Amino acid sequence: MRRIRHIRVFAMITLRQLYRYPIKGLSAEPMDQVALRAGEGLPLDRVYAITNGGWDYDPATYQPRPKTDFIALMSHAALAALTTHLDDEARRLTVRDASGECLEVDLDDAGGCADFARFVYGRLDARFEAPPAFVAGEGFRFTDVSVLSHGMMNAVSLINLATVRHMGEEWGVELDPLRFRANLYIDGAAPWEEAGWLDRELSIGEVRFKVVMRTPRCAATSVNPQTALRDMNLPATMMERYGHRDLGVYLQVVRGGSIAPGAELVIA
Repeated sequence: MRRIRHIRVFAMITLRQLYRYPIKGLSAEPMDQVALRAGEGLPLDRVYAITNGGWDYDPATYQPRPKTDFIALMSHAALAALTTHLDDEARRLTVRDASGECLEVDLDDAGGCADFARFVYGRLDARFEAPPAFVAGEGFRFTDVSVLSHGMMNAVSLINLATVRHMGEEWGVELDPLRFRANLYIDGAAPWEEAGWLDRELSIGEVRFKVVMRTPRCAATSVNPQTALRDMNLPATMMERYGHRDLGVYLQVVRGGSIAPGAELVIA
């Protein structure tokens, strides 16, 4: 009798999308390729921010502050209606609102940077103690987890697209993956598989990472990035359905190199 061999086929996990967010709370910029260095985050990711006007920024003495000290999506859904673009070679920053009005500023011009902050907070339905200020990190990033440690400040965020699709199917809604504002979006893994990678290493292209933390989701994910409306309470719904609000993971770069969409992800 002929023996039938059963061959288990493993799906290939690949990097589908790659984004940076030059300004904390503002729009994503897709990237075709990026070079990473060990111990560092994505180049030019969250290296600029706009303060909430309640404190004075001094780069010489700055210590990481909570995201509530900045203009961010968790408090200001209208930020999602603004589109920004950073030309890092020319050191110019462009912002455009939903009406098409546009402002372009020179990052080396203090007056232009002040104009940029005024453009942004002038489109928010909010009052501030003092005028918010556009600030630039000098050797640090304004990431949400920067308050935890220097290593976490330079962490790279990853989302599994299968998990996002699975949640949307369970909830009967379409969830835009950009709600989660990650750097790396992967596909080919099983839903929620990434939650089991904590403390493991993985490689994407030439780069090797260590998975260091699951990502707790905040009110920013309740904002629809297409409509700039807060159309659900995503963290509360996750708590109700799953007993937690973790979605995605943070990675630290342990070996540098280049990555690009299409690269295979391999778990060590």
